[in-house]
Amino acid sequence: MLVRNATLADGRVRDVRVDGGRIDTVGIDLDGDGRTIDADECLLLPGAVDVHVHFREPGAPHKETWRTGSRSAAAGGVTTVVDQPNTDPPTTTGTAYDQKELLARESLVDFGINGGVTADWDPETLFDRPIVALGEVFLADSTGDMGIDGDLFADAVARAADAGVPVTVHAEDATRFESGVHGTGSGTGRNADADPWSAYRTAEAEIVAVERAVEIGVDAGARLHVAHTSTPEAVDIVADAPDRVTCEVTPHHCLLSRADLNELGTFGRMNPPLRSEERRAALYDRIVDGRVDAVATDHAPHTRAEKETTLWEAPSGVPGVETMVPLLLAETLDGPLTVERVRDLTATTPAETFGLVDKGRIEAGRDADLALYDLDRPRPVRGERLHSNCGWTSFEGRSAVFPEWTTVRGDRVYDGAMDTFRAAEGENVR
Repeated sequence: MLVRNATLADGRVRDVRVDGGRIDTVGIDLDGDGRTIDADECLLLPGAVDVHVHFREPGAPHKETWRTGSRSAAAGGVTTVVDQPNTDPPTTTGTAYDQKELLARESLVDFGINGGVTADWDPETLFDRPIVALGEVFLADSTGDMGIDGDLFADAVARAADAGVPVTVHAEDATRFESGVHGTGSGTGRNADADPWSAYRTAEAEIVAVERAVEIGVDAGARLHVAHTSTPEAVDIVADAPDRVTCEVTPHHCLLSRADLNELGTFGRMNPPLRSEERRAALYDRIVDGRVDAVATDHAPHTRAEKETTLWEAPSGVPGVETMVPLLLAETLDGPLTVERVRDLTATTPAETFGLVDKGRIEAGRDADLALYDLDRPRPVRGERLHSNCGWTSFEGRSAVFPEWTTVRGDRVYDGAMDTFRAAEGENVR
């Protein structure tokens, strides 16, 4: 395949020649023997690497499967996903890893699998498998071994450091939750008063937990990655830590705030919750200026029926793997965010952080994971047009730039003009 006249993230117009699933050459006026595509100076980005998804299989295929989740990823320009371990059974043993890996072969995009930590996890067999990281390790119990000062978390971090495996941590200190608001609010679904959830899981709970997790990680010499950072204070803690400590921010935490909860209701309940508009704006500033390392989605789909209940009964989580890059590209059209930052946040840095050496860049020798975007063709996000099983979005009506096509290792897995997919088998990236 030869892609002609593509605009790269830095503004250069180049040809990209692909051979054997890898990028062969990036240059000017290249020759090619195979299929030639004229990009007509549209934007060509490396396929995004979403290091935080929950594809729900095994255990809850009614919410999402590897097939439906990966279709949603491909339609959003995401070509590699890393799945978290809180499935049923959880990915805490080598046997559970093997079970999930068999299901993951249905993926249209490349994938990695994280190992989990519970009281009965089996680190010996888990570290014998090609896990990308430990995590999302939940540092959110109010008591017990997985509490903020519990032995289990510290032991897991130390074991991971010895094994050379990164640790992804969900950092909230449940002792800092505001119990006085628990059970308040009224209504159901999108008509629910959802703000008490943000009041309950306080910003302070995250800030204190991130500070402690970073301290434990640094002392152990571990590579620590803080998941879905929702406060600017937590980002600053990570930015001041050694380089082996990194963090991600989700699109919902940088684009939505508590001000949106009147419209979202229970469809805006997630962990950590949405923050004040002031904190959201400060978080966005840190995405722009480089203090945030990566954007990842925490894609956590639930059905409409599951969300259409009261605030305290609804499950936490929102979908996002299909809208991450399109929403961020729309932000570049009239804001301070640059296309180069979008590339780095969604592809280059996540790949480097987790050692996915063949991913994240458009350069010779890398996998030909590519997505083409026409920045002159933004359109509103519509939940009914997305490809996740759940069929809804927290970003209904927002402007987004979806890909014209997406390739994984040179194979076109999504055609935006036809809204069609090619059945391609994903590969385990570890």
